[in-house]
Amino acid sequence: MGWTLERDDLAALGIGASLLGGGGGGTPRLMALSAGSAVSWPLSVHDVHDLDPSTPCVAVGVGGSTMVFGERLPGSDLFDDAIETIDRWTGTRAAAVCVTEAGGMNALAPLQVAGDLALVDADLMGRALPDLDQFSILVDDLPGIAIAISAWRRGSLLLTDARPADVEHVLRAAFQAAGGWAGIVIGGFTVGDLEEHAIHGTLARARALGEAWGSHDAIAARVAAIGARALALGRVAHVGPDPADVRVRVIDIAADDGAAVRLVARSEVVACLVDGAVVARSPDIVDVVDPQSGAILQVEEIAAGRSVAVLGLEAPAWWSTRPERLERVLPSRYGLDGLDEVAA
Repeated sequence: MGWTLERDDLAALGIGASLLGGGGGGTPRLMALSAGSAVSWPLSVHDVHDLDPSTPCVAVGVGGSTMVFGERLPGSDLFDDAIETIDRWTGTRAAAVCVTEAGGMNALAPLQVAGDLALVDADLMGRALPDLDQFSILVDDLPGIAIAISAWRRGSLLLTDARPADVEHVLRAAFQAAGGWAGIVIGGFTVGDLEEHAIHGTLARARALGEAWGSHDAIAARVAAIGARALALGRVAHVGPDPADVRVRVIDIAADDGAAVRLVARSEVVACLVDGAVVARSPDIVDVVDPQSGAILQVEEIAAGRSVAVLGLEAPAWWSTRPERLERVLPSRYGLDGLDEVAA
């Protein structure tokens, strides 16, 4: 069943999107500011089953560096050229839009075009994930997928029916050529395809998480309100690169109860260990928050000496329904050994 998104829901939606980010995905604040002034409110949010399954659909988001995005802001027409490119390639005009990833700023990206396209409550990750080949429709290798990016004053790049690994490699190079980031539009699928090949209800989940988080002040009450697990409370003792892989960040926390806590992260937190035992790992969502203010921290904001609370949110169920899906998001997917099995 569909629901209505009001302008006043943006704050809760942004908080929830940050919680689904697992330390990554970028802050939704800039997307929320843009949507707040550019969108005609309220917006209708459609369940996957509300629309004709043959409806052509696109997914929109931003790829590349979220930090550079904050320094070089887009115009209101961020996705227009790429959507037109997809429409020309498919020979049909998109009539619906969904989310590329529900974690971080991309959860709010479809609001930019929801005035022209029906907004569907589905996304292609269910959280924030670092790699482009982790979009659900690429994980399932849905045929006929077309991806366009546009971040230049003129022209778009179009990649069609490519291998997932090639999508990751080619688009990363394109983001660099575009100045660090670009708008992404994924097409070549229908609303009916989302039923099996996407995660449903994550916008509603994000709004509910944000409302519950904002309804309390004490950290214990906040954690309980969103149905999360309290994994640790303490002070960051050390932050540094993993000697075996400089792309991996290791965060050591001295917990108030005496436990030794380690977070292993890339652009998102990949795993949490307590006294050497894995207590949560991707696709579980591990968040690090300020216990006093309730601020949800990006990985790059976690610094030595900072007081933090670590909490775990349940992973989107879609990833565990098939072994080949799960193996695309386990820590071993990133070359991190010994972190796939969670302690009983």
